[in-house]
Amino acid sequence: MSLDDLPAGIFGAGQPARPIAEPGSDPVVRQALDGCDPHFDGEGSLQVQLDPEVSIGKAQVFAVYGKGGIGKSTTSSNLSVALSKLGKRVVQIGCDPKHDSTFTLTKRLVPTVIDVLESVDFHPEELRLDDFVYEGYNGVMCVEAGGPPAGTGCGGYVVGQTVKLLKQHHLLDDTDVVVFDVLGDVVCGGFAAPLQHADRALIVTANDFDSIFAMNRIATAILAKAKNYKVRIGGVIANRSAETDQIDRFNAAVGLKTMAHLPNLDVIRRSRLKKRTLFEMEPCAEVEQAQQQYLKLAAALLAGADPLAVTPMRDRDLFDFLGFD
Repeated sequence: MSLDDLPAGIFGAGQPARPIAEPGSDPVVRQALDGCDPHFDGEGSLQVQLDPEVSIGKAQVFAVYGKGGIGKSTTSSNLSVALSKLGKRVVQIGCDPKHDSTFTLTKRLVPTVIDVLESVDFHPEELRLDDFVYEGYNGVMCVEAGGPPAGTGCGGYVVGQTVKLLKQHHLLDDTDVVVFDVLGDVVCGGFAAPLQHADRALIVTANDFDSIFAMNRIATAILAKAKNYKVRIGGVIANRSAETDQIDRFNAAVGLKTMAHLPNLDVIRRSRLKKRTLFEMEPCAEVEQAQQQYLKLAAALLAGADPLAVTPMRDRDLFDFLGFD
């Protein structure tokens, strides 16, 4: 199948790119928005409210963001297990074309929603739940949304279609918690889509310039979505860092709060190589330390983490702020 064979309404296959336009200036945009309630969440950005028919419902929803390679999937998978250890029914949704969010839970790379939709020529009514949902460690239900082909389309469709399928198959009816593990550090409109479902967004960072710079931009994106959706910033997860002095300085300056701290423990690296969560590793002091951090984080989230009033910095101000005197 080539890109031209894909449904145009999904990835824009065969469609020339159109310049961004105000909704009143382009008849195509006006037609697309007819009957919708548009909201602007930033200059040059158009945000349209979600169809209430594809809302997740009663489950608590957490979206995990952070710089690429910072450990979001490790964080998400161990958090999902911690939540399940506290008696919750958990669904983890990986939102990355690499589809590697859930492999420590399932012990393999499972097919993505896009994979299975392609296998039925994008006729979702032909799918069964077990075609795209897999049970992982301790009962965590795992879904890999996947993404559009490289360099084409937008991940927003993929996220929306995944939630729609889960609703149609009633998996979310009995779910207590949904954890979105989301691609990378640049939150485009597509991969910001989980923020439209989430109650709280969590940012994974390390004690270094690049990670904190990404965190600041992610916080800005979350606040943009918060104008029109219920999502709020829950807090920061310090990862792969012995010290947190730079994170602490930044948090104090902008109003963020660290909810968990995972040092650069070798057992975390080894758990990934063994395709296991930390809750499946042989007991030792490091394993116990990490498990307790995740259980503490899970309990705090379930209790209802207070939203943070955050004021991100401008890029140039943050550049001057970070580092040592």
